[in-house]
Amino acid sequence: MADVARVAGVSPMTVSRAFKADSSVSEATREAILKAADELGYVFDSTASSLRSQRTDFVAVTIPSINNANFADTVRGLSDGLKARGLQILLGTTDYDMAEEERLIEQLLRRRPEAIVVTGGKHTARARRMLENAGIPVIETWDLPESPIGHVVGFSNAEAVKGMVDHFVAQGLTRIAFIGGDTSRDTRGADRRAGFIAAMQAHGLDAGRLIAVGAPPISMREGAEAMGRLLETLPDTQAVICVSDLSAFGALTECQRRGVDVPGRISLAGFGDYEIAEISVPPLTTINPFPREIGARVAELILDVIDGRQTGPATIAIAPELQLRPSSR
Repeated sequence: MADVARVAGVSPMTVSRAFKADSSVSEATREAILKAADELGYVFDSTASSLRSQRTDFVAVTIPSINNANFADTVRGLSDGLKARGLQILLGTTDYDMAEEERLIEQLLRRRPEAIVVTGGKHTARARRMLENAGIPVIETWDLPESPIGHVVGFSNAEAVKGMVDHFVAQGLTRIAFIGGDTSRDTRGADRRAGFIAAMQAHGLDAGRLIAVGAPPISMREGAEAMGRLLETLPDTQAVICVSDLSAFGALTECQRRGVDVPGRISLAGFGDYEIAEISVPPLTTINPFPREIGARVAELILDVIDGRQTGPATIAIAPELQLRPSSR
């Protein structure tokens, strides 16, 4: 800071005020200081200022995976909604592991974020205690937990899949299978599986056509493997619901490899409305959970809490939408 002050011909205190957009610094002086800082490659250290103001200007976020397009869209929507206020995201990935989520939550809370956003409504007991006592806004996303910790922006994964089952049954399809969601690591996938079972039972249909394969996230290769097993063990299956579009695409390619007509012989659906679902041949029926809207609504909620417009816990329900495409009847 002293080097910048010397080049700009001002005091170090003026440099500090300029970087904090203090109105006592004229625009011409601020421009001279920023020009000097740019020439020197100087980056303002806000640590001391944060200690005084008790503001860190970042929001902590945990997601299961950074290479999942849905979670990437949620982070993008959140980031876009926060950046106008100068709030940044500190991101951690859990790899679908609640123990890793617990470790990340502790590490992130030590840095005193303005808010913390977590994916899902199921956590270890210790992680839940830390969030309950964090003293900052806590937002659970991609779920509608029965006992929310604070705020919620999400949807019921089980109800979304129930709607898919109802659609297939309305088309006269009764022998329906589900691929994925066999492990507690992916709690949202497990909820989708539970929604499938509940919907089938509500229609008085066999809910036992369940093919579990691999640890989450289930890949296209594993989706193909699961479809192969299904075709060999339950060849009379009329429709298949996959836990994600990636596994559904793998299942589709396995059908094509074996000469199984989709949707003539088997109707096929995924979850997530990924880009691959729209451009596959045939395009995949899927469920759009509006991931970017989830992020945008979380950003709005955080700003409302910070500004005092939202004083109590809020639950914002997102309504997933069934996207009917040629992979199903």
